[in-house]
Amino acid sequence: MLRLIYALLITFSLCLPAFAQEAPVAETDRSATGGATTLEDIMKRQEGQKVGNEFRSGLTGNPAAAKPTTDQLGTLGGASDPDLWRALRFDSADITTQVQHPAATVLIQDTGMWWLQFREGPLSTYGFGLILVTMASLVLFYLIRGRIRIDGEKTGRTILRFKSIERFAHWLLAGSFILLGLTGVISLLGRKFLIPALGPEAFSTIAIGAKWIHNNVSWAFMLAIVMIFFLWVVHNLPHRSDIYWLRKGGGIFGGGHPPAKKFNAGQKLIFWSVIVLGGSISASGLSLLFPFELPMFAATFAKLNDFGIPQLIGLGELNTNLAPHTEMQYAQLWHSIISFVLFAIVIAHIYIGSVGMEGAYDAMGSGEVEEQWAREHHSLWVEEVKAKEAQAGRSS
Repeated sequence: MLRLIYALLITFSLCLPAFAQEAPVAETDRSATGGATTLEDIMKRQEGQKVGNEFRSGLTGNPAAAKPTTDQLGTLGGASDPDLWRALRFDSADITTQVQHPAATVLIQDTGMWWLQFREGPLSTYGFGLILVTMASLVLFYLIRGRIRIDGEKTGRTILRFKSIERFAHWLLAGSFILLGLTGVISLLGRKFLIPALGPEAFSTIAIGAKWIHNNVSWAFMLAIVMIFFLWVVHNLPHRSDIYWLRKGGGIFGGGHPPAKKFNAGQKLIFWSVIVLGGSISASGLSLLFPFELPMFAATFAKLNDFGIPQLIGLGELNTNLAPHTEMQYAQLWHSIISFVLFAIVIAHIYIGSVGMEGAYDAMGSGEVEEQWAREHHSLWVEEVKAKEAQAGRSS
């Protein structure tokens, strides 16, 4: 699981160059401008190239150099307005405040524009692109394969597959995740699409309601994650039958049904995706629910640097000197990216559990499944159930 989390973090860092420290920038001759910005600097910025700020980040004035008030031009200070703004931008100004807040003294956050551009550009484009591709693939699969039917003759007998507490945990997780997904999309892209369509007043009401629902339903989602973990983890541990099931592709195209226990290899992959990705969404969500109180990324980047993973793939050391606002921006982007990935997985799960397979919905509907369906898709589990029933009968 740690490897998967590290892999996701590295993937995220590849998407966001701001994670890595800036590459060394060649020195520019600024003697003609007295050390100030040159035309070459301006042209590089317009072309999107890196321009070092070291030449001006320290030019924040020197109050000790101010003229004495008794001298001519005594009002001449040791720092100009540009000096002051540079000091604020590069976090070297001497600022005090009575507000007890980690971000209270950060008046100018220098790296916020990349977050806004990524949020409005690649995040929404590739996120919704992933959802659309997943849905289109499922439609195509249905047209080619059709619904997976029960092959044998139905027996009319049923087997208890999931108890009431298991179905409650499942539907709590499913319902909360769908609500979180819808309200999250409103928060992420509502200003871009809903304001032009509904107007600012109507959007304000919708956005406030969506935020309230998202913040409060998140606790139900986290509770459900914990519940399904303890209820099903023992059934989702690897088993030698999983390898054969994967080799046969679950029997979807090749015919026949490979043996499986209570959860087959495909269901186990979904289970661990929900646990790992859902846990990551929950962690970043807690960071967003309690702003600036639960920073995650600086410490994580430090651990990755210690293991040498970023250096191994050519990123160099990841930046661990993050402003409080930057931590929140990373948390919001990570929260959204992982949510899009998990949403695509859940859509595939919903398809298989509803229109994609005959008899599958009964498992979470009534909890009872047709015995023939169970024998075809979970034969090893049926054998275990029958053996327990026989043993109970002998005991009684």
